[in-house]
Amino acid sequence: MRAAAAGPPEAGHTPAMRLALAQAVRAGERGEVPVGAVVLGPGGEVLSQAGNDRESLADPTAHAEVLALREAARGRGGWRLTGCTLVVTLEPCTMCAGAAVLARVDRVVYGAVDTKGGAAGSLWDVLRDRRLNHRPEVVMGVLADECAGVLAGFFAARRPSEQR
Repeated sequence: MRAAAAGPPEAGHTPAMRLALAQAVRAGERGEVPVGAVVLGPGGEVLSQAGNDRESLADPTAHAEVLALREAARGRGGWRLTGCTLVVTLEPCTMCAGAAVLARVDRVVYGAVDTKGGAAGSLWDVLRDRRLNHRPEVVMGVLADECAGVLAGFFAARRPSEQR
């Protein structure tokens, strides 16, 4: 079983996380919860980018991660994303963690921790569950403050003014 990265996250993931953050901001501008995801190919090339799109698509599965994994698989011509990295601004939920496992990505990199629904180590740990046949490496905390700030700003703007 691979352990989560301890200490400061790998700086090499910062450029991809910035792309994911841009997708998150765009999603928030569309009224979606601002989560963004990027899939990188084995050589570090960007295969896909997506932001949450549940509201506009009326699709409960249209999380950024799922959309990015689908697009990357279509682009590669197969569902196996071996050698790829999923980069996401928020710790994946159980559905998205399961999708990453099923897609056989080598690595999941995320920014902000989701203590209410995260499945990459905080609430659950689907990505490193020894009962599953694939366990991606997990790198957490890349640009965590920026990722959390985008989400906090989005939800603060939607709270009634008397609660601020």
